[in-house]
Amino acid sequence: MAVQSVESSTDSAAADSPASSASAAFGPAVALSCRECGERFDLGPIFACVSCFGPLEVAYDLPSGDPEGLRRQIEAGPDNIWRYAPLLPVPADVATLPSLRPGFTQLVKADRLARELGITGELHVKDDSGNPTHSFKDRVVAIAVQAARTFGFTTLSCSSTGNLAGAVGAAAARSGFRSCVFIPHDLEAGKVVMAAVYGGDLVGIEGTYDDVNRFCSELIGDPVGEGWGFVNVNLRPYYGEGSKTLAYEMCEQLGWRLPDQIVIPIASGSQLTKIDKGLKELIALGLVEDKPYKIFGAQAEGCSPVSTAFKAGHDVVRPQKPNTIAKSLAIGNPADGPYVLDIARRTGGAVEDVTDEQVVDAIKLLARTEGIFAETAGGVTVGVTKKLIEDGLLDPSLTTVVLNTGDGLKTLDAVAPTTGPSAIIRPTLDSFREAGLA
Repeated sequence: MAVQSVESSTDSAAADSPASSASAAFGPAVALSCRECGERFDLGPIFACVSCFGPLEVAYDLPSGDPEGLRRQIEAGPDNIWRYAPLLPVPADVATLPSLRPGFTQLVKADRLARELGITGELHVKDDSGNPTHSFKDRVVAIAVQAARTFGFTTLSCSSTGNLAGAVGAAAARSGFRSCVFIPHDLEAGKVVMAAVYGGDLVGIEGTYDDVNRFCSELIGDPVGEGWGFVNVNLRPYYGEGSKTLAYEMCEQLGWRLPDQIVIPIASGSQLTKIDKGLKELIALGLVEDKPYKIFGAQAEGCSPVSTAFKAGHDVVRPQKPNTIAKSLAIGNPADGPYVLDIARRTGGAVEDVTDEQVVDAIKLLARTEGIFAETAGGVTVGVTKKLIEDGLLDPSLTTVVLNTGDGLKTLDAVAPTTGPSAIIRPTLDSFREAGLA
């Protein structure tokens, strides 16, 4: 389909464009807007500005003037991300279309973890391991699928560090698409199996995630990629909007309150930037009280390009070669890295990193205190939270939300070497007593 530039001064120009026939499929979305120069384009399968090559994101004409009515509408909606359809680039009837219906996962009040960390205020864990394929990626893929359907794509694809591959495979199976996804060849076995089980094509590529991503960018411009919707490439503006639902949910689950502090893992950085976007939208709509909040980013030391730049006071993120057990965060050249730096500094937050050993310790701490078995990315956020408190950067008296973005069953290798039976005994009481467990 043809994609044309539209006037940046008004939203109404987009409605008169050649893309207007598709506009009903995108609800309140009116255009794609360049995050660098502000130029606007028709809603279409594009992701970069033709003028400055900046990234594009969805621009909206959101409902306004009746926050109480909108709040009631949301609360009456389904117990998944489609309750927020009025704020997303999806059709009004999206809840009736085939999807995995992710979202509205638990916000766990983590009092025991709080005591361990020395937090005196409220501590909550937003546990996205409860999604259909056990990671937050189900949210972003669900939005991308609706765009793929509108644009007439027949194949869903992605470059992935693991979780996204499984989410795309499952969503494609549920929605009737073919899938072909690309991963680094050395991912955790659990993620490989989960991505392959849905019956689509799974292709391992020798190299890092950044190598995989470059390959997908080449494939999208080749005739063999005709009819393919790459959820994190040509559908990326829509895909990214799914992460806003984490912001919507945590505020609704807090009684329509903004948290004071949020700790978010960083891979590409898109999740963090979209959570910030979602919080700002809630404030603008009058759904929450406008007050300051701080956003903290979390990385593993073995892949910490954003943390390194933040500590050095740089605005440019220098790529790194990943070497960490937190493979879901192992993106050495994060696309949204500079925007993460802006948000951390604007909100008074920070970006910090932890060692692999600290990641494992944090996984076990969260499991022991709250019964939540996090994958390595969750270990990163909990480990960074502990470090931020020790360094005096995170206020332990305030309301804090920590994100766990995936299930620990996907990354068993991280904890298996140091986790196992307390004892092996004979099937007798004497043997049990001898083991000192009685």
